[in-house]
Amino acid sequence: AVLTHQPKFEAVLSEVDIVINELYYAIDNLSSWLKPEYVSKNLATKLDDCFVQRQPLGVVLIIGPWNYPLQLLLIPLVAAIAAGNCVLIKPSEVSAATDSLIAELIPKYLSQDCYAVVHGGAEETKALLQNRFDHIFYTGSQTVARSIMQAASIHLTPVTLELGGKCPCIIYGKIDITAAARRIAWAKFFNAGQSCVAPDYVLCSPANRDALLPELRKVLENFYGKDPQTCPDFSRIVSPRHWTRLMELLGKSSGKVVLGGESSQEDKYIAPTVLVDVAEDDALMQEEIFGPILPILTIESLEKGIELINRKEKPLALYAFSDESSVVNTVLQNTSSGGFCSNDGIIHMTLPSLPFGGVGASGWGSYHGRWGFEAFSHRRAVMLRGWALERLNGLRYPPYSEDKLSWLRWTVVCPLVYSRAGACALLILLILL
Repeated sequence: AVLTHQPKFEAVLSEVDIVINELYYAIDNLSSWLKPEYVSKNLATKLDDCFVQRQPLGVVLIIGPWNYPLQLLLIPLVAAIAAGNCVLIKPSEVSAATDSLIAELIPKYLSQDCYAVVHGGAEETKALLQNRFDHIFYTGSQTVARSIMQAASIHLTPVTLELGGKCPCIIYGKIDITAAARRIAWAKFFNAGQSCVAPDYVLCSPANRDALLPELRKVLENFYGKDPQTCPDFSRIVSPRHWTRLMELLGKSSGKVVLGGESSQEDKYIAPTVLVDVAEDDALMQEEIFGPILPILTIESLEKGIELINRKEKPLALYAFSDESSVVNTVLQNTSSGGFCSNDGIIHMTLPSLPFGGVGASGWGSYHGRWGFEAFSHRRAVMLRGWALERLNGLRYPPYSEDKLSWLRWTVVCPLVYSRAGACALLILLILL
């Protein structure tokens, strides 16, 4: 396990298999990604070869987080290698065991001329960022992201920022409440809630809340038994510092704990915890929770729920649970988020053909599959010209005239130039010239 007490089941799914899946997807599709992408042309460029060429950016820096220290480091690494870059890898020092494993395996299997691992904490990362890179890819907190952007701006280095935020889960209308409870509990308490795409809070009507709570109680006992602390399938908080932060948040909350609440500092354990009667200005609603604590807020209507979501920063993921497609579509069309999934949680980010990334405060840029390849590639505009049509080119040479200007504008902006009749029009133009 890459985190203390993380279940093997969760570690294999979220750290190993998802990376292997990404790797196979890149291998299967790389040849098509590398092909020139030919573009449409106007009359003035009808005989030219016009296409987009993908080129490596150069030397890139990937800074990984601690919550999924293999997946969130190696998936961008797959993309960077596929695009042809050299890579400097900086694992999180918080997940020390994985940091050591990466440092041991990368030089063993990849060329040390192109790929290197750097150890260290905040000071070492700060020193590392003084160097010039062709791209920086960072996954982590918004606070550190601001420092990275500031350092990158000195060299005008582009960045991809995979951050997080408070991912809402809205439940409304008719719903299979038993299935919803299972899926919400799994998505929230997987890895003890230490997932950037975990549901951060639930919005629902009082009736749905009253139906959800007993189902959550049954589900949590089903998942983790009567005492989750003794269950081998429930993770621990990554460090004492993170445990303390979560317990302070819980202590400041004015919400009522209706499920869980037990904890052990020595074991870095916090039980799967659910709170009700949570207000929008509650301590738990001011920052991303990033732990096994789930506040439930009640809403008067779907519109009020959407308004609450839109008052906050745009989240990395948004979840809508309902049997009614009109409810799901209303939420989808009236909100903005990095990703969206109906009637489930987290699953959308496991599909490599979908982009994974945030918007606004939850991140800049996206990756996974083709999207990761594009993030680490320069899209070079290419036009290959010969010496033909010099009579047509004469329209742009001095001495200028109104006739030349009219004809030249027609060759580049007339709707006809993108139609099948364009070739015939070109011949007519050459005859007239």
